[in-house]
Parts: sequence; C-alpha cells; structure tokens
Amino acid sequence: MSEEHRQWLRDLSGIASGYPSLSVDPLSELGALAEEAAGTPARLGTPQGLRERTAYTLLLYATSDYVTGCLGALSVFRSYIRALDGIRATLDPTACACPDGAHPGSVDGEAGTEAGVHLMTETGRAAFARHLTPQTLAAYDCEVFLGALADRAVGALREAFDQTFGDVDVSCLDAKFGRGDGRVDIVALQKALGREWEDNAAPVALWSARRWLAGDVREKERTGLLLSLWMGSDRTDGGLPPAYARYARAALASIGTDATCEHPRHPWTAVGGNWIAQERAVMHLYMPGGHPQNPVPDELSDRALWDCPAQHAELARTALARLGGPGNSEDT
Repeated sequence: MSEEHRQWLRDLSGIASGYPSLSVDPLSELGALAEEAAGTPARLGTPQGLRERTAYTLLLYATSDYVTGCLGALSVFRSYIRALDGIRATLDPTACACPDGAHPGSVDGEAGTEAGVHLMTETGRAAFARHLTPQTLAAYDCEVFLGALADRAVGALREAFDQTFGDVDVSCLDAKFGRGDGRVDIVALQKALGREWEDNAAPVALWSARRWLAGDVREKERTGLLLSLWMGSDRTDGGLPPAYARYARAALASIGTDATCEHPRHPWTAVGGNWIAQERAVMHLYMPGGHPQNPVPDELSDRALWDCPAQHAELARTALARLGGPGNSEDT
C-alpha cells in the first residue's frame, strides 16, 4: 500500500476505535469518506469501481458506530445514509455463491477499516490476500454479505438519527411532573435530577423547556422551572442531544438576557456547583417544610431575589453559552 493509504488506515482505525488522532478531525474525515463513497455506484462499470464498492461498504460500516455514538453531526448522518442507500441499491440480495460459513466474521471497528482500506486498491488487496484463502477473499465482495452490512449500518444510523434529531415525545412525564390542578411539581423535577443513575437530566431539561414554551407556567413556578431546565442541561453528559437542545435554546432565548438590578448578589451564586446543594436549595424554595435544609444564606433567601429578572437573565445567558447559543446549527 502507498504511504497515503497507510496514513488513511491509521486515521480511520483511530476513529473506529473511538480514539481519533489529535491531528484528525473526525467530522471532516468521515464527511469526506461518505461523500467519496456516494460516487461509487457511478463507477461500478470498472474493476476499480467494484473494489471501491466493497471497500467503502466496509469503511462506512466500520465507522458508523462513531457517527451514531460520538459525532452527532446532522450532515454526516445524512451523508452516511445517502451513501449506504446508494450502494445498497446496486447489490443483488440473492447473488451469493459462497459456501456456508465463508462470509467474514467480525468486521466491526478496526477490523473493518483494515479490510476496507486494503481492498480499495490492487496492491492493498494483494497484501491482504496473503492472509486469506481465495474463498474468503471472494466472500468480501459477496453482494449478500455487503448488503447485510449496509442494512445493519443504515438501520443503526436511522435509529440514532431519530433519537438525536427527531421530535422526542416526553408527554409520558406529564403525570410525573404535572399536578392534577395543572401546576408544575418543581420538587418532583428536582428529585428526578437527584436520581443520577436514571439519566433523567436530559428528559427533565426537555420537559421543562417544552412546558416553558407552552406558556403553561404560573408566576411562582417560573424560577423553579427555569432552574430545572438549567440544571438538566448542565448535567447531561456530553451536552443535550440536538433534538433536546433545540427546545432548550428556544425556551432560554425567550428570556430577556439584558435585565439588570441593584442586587449585589443573587441566591444561585451562593449555591455553587454542588448538585445536592442545588437540589436542596430549589426544593426548600418550593417546599420548605418538607425540605428544611437550605444552603442559601438567610440574607439571600428572599423570594424577590430568587425571582429577580436579572438572575433569570444570568441563568439564561450561561445556559445558552453552554448550549452554543440560539444561533447554533444542528447541521454541522
């Protein structure tokens, strides 16, 4: 193989293993891979075109886990699905003459990138063939084998796409966080955030954002709902998924971020970054009798300070900065 292809193999193997090189941008690398693969069907009339179909199917399959699990980029999702759909349309689902058990075993991750890069060229294929029987080498080109890989990758990509970018339904949480009289149960939201092992942070943020945008919020609930949104977005490992962040940004952008006041300090500044302290402060605010522990000093516990528009503005500003701001595009 040429040095260029060896470097390409190193780069793609690092991505497929979940540890891309610091010199590699996975977004641009995988985006370029998918765009190149999309041109494969137009080149199938040549031996090189057939080699590319095998190679690109393996490479897209081997790196698709990184796209679904780590990248979260709308443009790459679309490019991968488009490229795999295009390749899949050229494969005959009945064209298999392989003996039983001849199809390659695991081609996930680095095994797939190793095979894909080698099978891209004649010289790479010759080097790869030294370790295989002729039947096994031929099986890599089998249209049924390649079709199964493409189907598996597209299925996982579409499922992850819907979860990441689709409109997530959290109406099932209405009964948990809404009371029978139409009020928001702020304490229930905080308790859900406290159950870290349930991964409630993102659903709490999304439910709070949607409730805020619906306008179904009593005046006294606004601070608690905003804090629940702020805390949920802050605690989501890796940041809110785009489908969630879209609603969170919209809710936060509806809050005036230019508000000022004469207060030297606000309650949230006294709470700090301790999650338990945050939950105790909010629960004490809304149910002091049931939650007497209050990490906020008495001089900052006045309700007017909690509800101060300047504090709300600061919460909105910091959350929007964390989410990338209202202008952040999912199409990256």
